[in-house]
Amino acid sequence: MKFTRRAVQATIALGLLGGLFATPSFAQEKPKVALVMKSLANEFFQTMEAGAQAHNKAHASEYTLVSNGIKNETDTAAQIRMVEQMIAQKANAIVIAPADSKALVPVLKTAIDKGILVVNIDNQLDPAVQKEKGIQIPFAGPDNRTGAKLVGDYLAKQLKPGDKVGILEGVSTTFNAQQRTLGYEDAMKAAGVSVASVQSGDWEINKGNTVASGMLREHPDLKALLAGNDNMAIGAVAAVKAAGKVGKVMVVGYDNIDAVKPMLKDGRMLATADQFGAKQAVFGIEIALKALKEKKTQSEMPAAIQTDVVLVTKDSK
Repeated sequence: MKFTRRAVQATIALGLLGGLFATPSFAQEKPKVALVMKSLANEFFQTMEAGAQAHNKAHASEYTLVSNGIKNETDTAAQIRMVEQMIAQKANAIVIAPADSKALVPVLKTAIDKGILVVNIDNQLDPAVQKEKGIQIPFAGPDNRTGAKLVGDYLAKQLKPGDKVGILEGVSTTFNAQQRTLGYEDAMKAAGVSVASVQSGDWEINKGNTVASGMLREHPDLKALLAGNDNMAIGAVAAVKAAGKVGKVMVVGYDNIDAVKPMLKDGRMLATADQFGAKQAVFGIEIALKALKEKKTQSEMPAAIQTDVVLVTKDSK
């Protein structure tokens, strides 16, 4: 077989090129971070996802982002399947806002056992269940009890001792729902206000509306409805209007989503709390990326990182 000089040069070049691509430094991929959220029908989680996507765009060379969320706040089984899918796709880290504080722990332990780092945001996973499973998942988020008390204290200034209020709780098996209810109860107790009813609105507008309507019928002397998130507060505002009690029953919420800003401005809602959803996801992602870069194991990660929560009213800037 006859070799020309050009053919030999081409063969050598191809050989070098193949050698370069076979080198581990060229084969190494960017870490894959999975963001698993609750209902993307909720504006709060849409904001969270948008914040994460913006962060990924600005740091595209550093990591790959895969984000997803369930259709409604109570579909825990679907969220467990999402985590299983991320395990199968060999994600390097999972940042999760769990739909249930206890039910997600076993599948997250499976992820950790396979070497995937897990960071918890928004709704804190149950510490006792984590301890039982022998894992520790860092929580990046606000003190929900403190945030709800800020809102409750502001409302209490408009109430008198002995007045009655109702609380619309989120999904009752979630830690943040429980903590927000406790924060509201702390504020009402301090003001001498009676909590006539606590019922779950599952974080959703329609369920919140149904529950609020029922409370207003059962307790016609209610002076306020305290909702565990703004979605339920929107439902409560509609219930107050339907009952002909605009100006007689006050409504407060939690999250400061864009949809409630006109309601705060015109008085249909008195107050809400901003827990900076877009920043929460980013904070969780950055914790995961830092741990991956430093080659830390799950047990070497910090236990908790508290983020900000502030009161928002029509006078807030």
